[in-house]
Amino acid sequence: MFLRHYINYRQDDWTKWLATAEFQYNDKEYVATEHFPFYVNYGRYPWKGNLTVETEIPSLEGLLKKMETTREEAKTTMERTKETIKRQYDKRTCQSQGLKTGEQVWLEIRNIQTNQPSKKLD
Repeated sequence: MFLRHYINYRQDDWTKWLATAEFQYNDKEYVATEHFPFYVNYGRYPWKGNLTVETEIPSLEGLLKKMETTREEAKTTMERTKETIKRQYDKRTCQSQGLKTGEQVWLEIRNIQTNQPSKKLD
């Protein structure tokens, strides 16, 4: 679905747009993690062609610690988002009626296909 926004009507140029679509996907902050996917994976933001030069080179230990912290934050945020989604889903769903095996129930046959000649008598 994401590539659909880039490709032409005949859908024969999707390979040309794959890298652009991947870059766009990885360069957006997501609610579930509150971070950019690229940043979570690499500990930095992707280069977008700006010409500013960073004179400070981060140490490996600092970079690894920052990446670990970022991933932990993303993990806790995803867990919190998961709980929120579950709570919202549970608000809309009905509790099960607690049917037991062997109980008789009425059956709606609207979506059941049979080979009986008359649905009314089926």
